[in-house]
Amino acid sequence: MASAGIIYALVARGPVILAEHSNTTGNFQQITQVILDKIPPNDSKLTYVYDRYLFHYISENGLVYLCMADDKFGRRVPFAFLQDTMEQFVSAFTDAEIESAMAYGLNSFARTLAKQMDYYSRNPQVDAIRQVQGEISQVKDVMVQNIERVLERGDRIDVLVDKTNNLNNAAFAFRKRSTALKRQYWWRNQRLLAMVVAAVVVAVYLMISSVCGFPTWSQCRA
Repeated sequence: MASAGIIYALVARGPVILAEHSNTTGNFQQITQVILDKIPPNDSKLTYVYDRYLFHYISENGLVYLCMADDKFGRRVPFAFLQDTMEQFVSAFTDAEIESAMAYGLNSFARTLAKQMDYYSRNPQVDAIRQVQGEISQVKDVMVQNIERVLERGDRIDVLVDKTNNLNNAAFAFRKRSTALKRQYWWRNQRLLAMVVAAVVVAVYLMISSVCGFPTWSQCRA
């Protein structure tokens, strides 16, 4: 099954979420709030492993840019997404707006998150393109840590992801393939039928010609 890509993303000021977007439903806010509370105030980059998902974040100048992705999606593209998100966010708002914003006070940025999540999840060339542009950080230097190491007892939360969208997409693709296959068989049957009809016509013509005389059928006319 193909990777789901980037599932959820947010921008926070410390533990205060300023903007977020998710392409499906789940308990992401509950889990990311636990993670945000554990992120140290200094600038850092880290990947947390949590069940079958990876939570990547960049913390810089008091702001946290975090995304959740399927573990099969790797780390290079998510960190490229976070770097791009950081650049766009600081360009979209002034320092004063960022400092004074209440929780979800800058959620107009969610539209940008949605657009970038879709682009980085669906564009197979994005990794190669940004490598050429020199815009992908060396993620090999970014630590990977199991979330269990920083969770307090009782903090453990199972990740719940609504698979309905994925199942709907799979069902649509299956119906599309089935329709194409039916159409292909229909045309094949039509061609076969045309060949059979042509063969019968030729056989009848040859049979009549052999009895009546080829090519004028003069014997039958007499």
